[in-house]
Amino acid sequence: MNLFWIKSGPLFPADTGGRKRTLGMLREISRAGHHVTYLALKPRSLQISDEETADSYATVKNWVDWDESPRGSAKFFFELGINLAFSSRPYVLDKYRSRLWREKIATGAAAADVVVCDFLTPAPNFEGLKLSKPTVLFQHNIESQIWKRLASTAGGGLKGFYLQNQWRRMLRWEERFSKEFDGVITVSPEDSDFCRTHYCLQNVLGDVPTGVDVDAFRLPGQSASLCIGFLGSMDWMPNVEAVLRFMERILPLIRGTLPEVRIKIIGRNPPSSILRLATTIPLVEVTGTVADVQPHVHECSVMVVPLMAGGGTRIKIFECMAMGVPVVSTAIGAEGLPVRHDKEILIEDEDEGFAVAVIRLLTDRSKAHDLASNARALMEEKFSWSAAATRFVELCSAACRTYGVGEASATKSRNG
Repeated sequence: MNLFWIKSGPLFPADTGGRKRTLGMLREISRAGHHVTYLALKPRSLQISDEETADSYATVKNWVDWDESPRGSAKFFFELGINLAFSSRPYVLDKYRSRLWREKIATGAAAADVVVCDFLTPAPNFEGLKLSKPTVLFQHNIESQIWKRLASTAGGGLKGFYLQNQWRRMLRWEERFSKEFDGVITVSPEDSDFCRTHYCLQNVLGDVPTGVDVDAFRLPGQSASLCIGFLGSMDWMPNVEAVLRFMERILPLIRGTLPEVRIKIIGRNPPSSILRLATTIPLVEVTGTVADVQPHVHECSVMVVPLMAGGGTRIKIFECMAMGVPVVSTAIGAEGLPVRHDKEILIEDEDEGFAVAVIRLLTDRSKAHDLASNARALMEEKFSWSAAATRFVELCSAACRTYGVGEASATKSRNG
């Protein structure tokens, strides 16, 4: 199969869940003998790394130069204002509109069997395009649900107004864009059900499992001290909100019993609100970007995922499980993952219950060991990127058969 893969940026460094999922799957898709042409935006000032160039995830890699306004800059706030005043789309979709990118999508599609839009962000560039090949939207998250959950916890004021506004826009446009594709692939049965039920989509092809490269992760030695870890990209708003909630509402409950427990926040690009935690709260470390997360995760006795917003599935939970460190999560944090409470993970939503679960694993090392061992065994037995890639290709093949690729009808326009 010849896949034309459209994404909003390079895959290296592979330091976000979305990049890791795409990279893991594309490597396996290419290894299986399929031809992948990768087309993505590239910030004009960014030099593509040698690692990206050399990696075998795609046969051909093409880049479209793009100017992104730095978050917090005058131009960034100007664009926000223009978006609020003159557009009905959410800013996080409007910002990725590119005339040159759209033209390259249109011309490159002719040589493909299927065109894959990876995440919703490139979708505005597909609007109104009359492509002669089937198109598939790969939804790593249900974006509207992320914004809904963020808006519900934002309170009033300017921030609350903005998040409510963006959520309503995302809800409308996610449904609209999803209906423009010949097929939609999600990463969990729950997300597929949401698309069918709330968006009334008739084009949901199914879901692909989340994978993890178990062989790339080693088991930890004996943890020398009490340490709680959080792993995740710290330039993603749900992660920032989760960490701030944990530090404000849950950590004091834990330190009431274990006053010397350390906190380690592991993730790229922490904003000032996260950086301040290391200077205002004792025994808190904010690592920022690290070359290898494993040594940092292995310092931790427990990993926490206190998310109250998000979508899709959490690769970071699978990675922590593969690294042999027990996990405490909210239900939203573990949403879409086939893990069992008190077997491979502890799941608690309320602040007090979450704190009790963390204390339990910090003080009962036998329980922590059993939980971590069960989780690692599950990863080894059932989850791999190969399985995810195989499933993805099967679903793309189904889209091609439905569309008629290889038959006379393959030459017709999707909208014609």
